Amino acid sequence: MVVRVIHNVSFRAVFCLLSVVCCLSEIHAESRVKKLWTKADSILTTRYYRTPYDTNYVVRPEGKLTLKLRGSQTGNSVRARGTVRDVHFKSYLSTSHKTTISIGGAYRGLAASYSINPAKLKGFYDDYELNISYYASRFCIDASYQRSSSLSGDMTFGENTLRMQREEANLKVFNITGYYVFNHRRYCVSAAYNQSYIQRRSAGSWLAGLSYQGGHIRTSDERKELRPDDPDVSIYVGHLGIGGGYGYNLVLGKKWLLNLTLLPTFVVYNRNKLTINGESQHAGRMKFNMLFNERAAVVYNFSSRYFVGLTGVATNSLFVDDAVTVHQNKWVAHAFVGMRLWK
Repeated sequence: MVVRVIHNVSFRAVFCLLSVVCCLSEIHAESRVKKLWTKADSILTTRYYRTPYDTNYVVRPEGKLTLKLRGSQTGNSVRARGTVRDVHFKSYLSTSHKTTISIGGAYRGLAASYSINPAKLKGFYDDYELNISYYASRFCIDASYQRSSSLSGDMTFGENTLRMQREEANLKVFNITGYYVFNHRRYCVSAAYNQSYIQRRSAGSWLAGLSYQGGHIRTSDERKELRPDDPDVSIYVGHLGIGGGYGYNLVLGKKWLLNLTLLPTFVVYNRNKLTINGESQHAGRMKFNMLFNERAAVVYNFSSRYFVGLTGVATNSLFVDDAVTVHQNKWVAHAFVGMRLWK
């Protein structure tokens, strides 16, 4: 009996000791996590407020966390005309407008968001689009890639006009524009387009830019099967442009911020090709070839915490030579409402 009692007491003691060790380990682990978070937050805070701007013109918002609800819509249209073997060709095609709703958050400059496309979820179309923007104080980049089968419109060959229905043509196009901000100490692109900074006083800047656009439109295999007697058409474009422009942030009453940016670039590399039923017509001598990049934004700050706004970005291209003329208009518009927390 005595031995059994001693054994029971020892077991309970060991169990209690292990429980205490586990609790201390959990407290220690929580303490380590807290220390790591405090250190990471300190690094992010120091980086966040180490602004490259003149603080008389541009400052960081005080809130640690920014939440934003945004609705977006994009569209793309293409006009083309030319002459192949003495037959005049022209077309006007446009994609379905894509509407997305997203919710996002940014903590001390680190951002993430989630978007949904209601029409695509319901199976209305199978288009794909990716838009990327990068805004630093000196260098900014806007890029987009679109793959679409929702092109529709009219195509005319001589005296014959054909109606292009959805899924009868495929579009793939890539646009990218990079630009350098000369007055980067006072003019802030981010203030107008992602609200990670606040423009306190009006300022503008000259811009130097580089643009590229490449892609193609071609009749789909589905159309070829349904209408084997119709022409098989393919349009390819590839252009590189260099130029400059100007951007301006207008601050009104400390609550309104208006931005307008124009950046035309002259094409220094050109490759157009129109193919009808395997008959190719390459671009000849360039007459007028340019890429135009436009931006506009309106932001209203109810207070230092709440804000709403509208932004728009468009890329227009116009290519003219002896045989082919192609005009494309790609645009994206955003409407948003946001709030800043944890001052």
